[in-house]
This record gives sequence, structure tokens and C-alpha cells, in this order.
Amino acid sequence: MKLTNDSYIVYIGTKNFIEKYFRDKDGWVKISAKGNKFRMTAEQFLNHLLPAIANIKPGLTWKVEYKYKKEAKSTKEKI
Repeated sequence: MKLTNDSYIVYIGTKNFIEKYFRDKDGWVKISAKGNKFRMTAEQFLNHLLPAIANIKPGLTWKVEYKYKKEAKSTKEKI
């Protein structure tokens, strides 16, 4: 199981919209509710995520999903 930043997708939203955040090879990316793509720094991502986690804004929800990738099975030869 890979537990690095690029292994997760974070969703933040309300009952009316959802934004998607993930990390790719160039950094953090936000996909807005309208589908627009924005690049951001890790600090900007935290500025979006922390109010949702701290429950500062009523009605703001968040969810984190693990991106399952096919992991190579180790093959051991019996001697």
C-alpha cells in the first residue's frame, strides 16, 4: 500500500457544490465545481482543507478517498 500524497483524492463541498483536490507529478490541483482546473501550493491546499476539518464553516463537508493502483505482487522463487 502506497501512503504518499499522490495516493489520495480530497473532496470538499456543501450540498450545492463539490471541489476535488489531488496531487500529481507537478503539485496540488483543484478541480472546481464548474470543472475548472487550478494549480496550487501545499499551503494553499491546507488553507482550503483546514476550515473543513476544524468545522469552522457550517455545512462544509469533506471526504478523502484512497486511489487504488495495481501494486506489483512480489514473486519469490522457492529454492
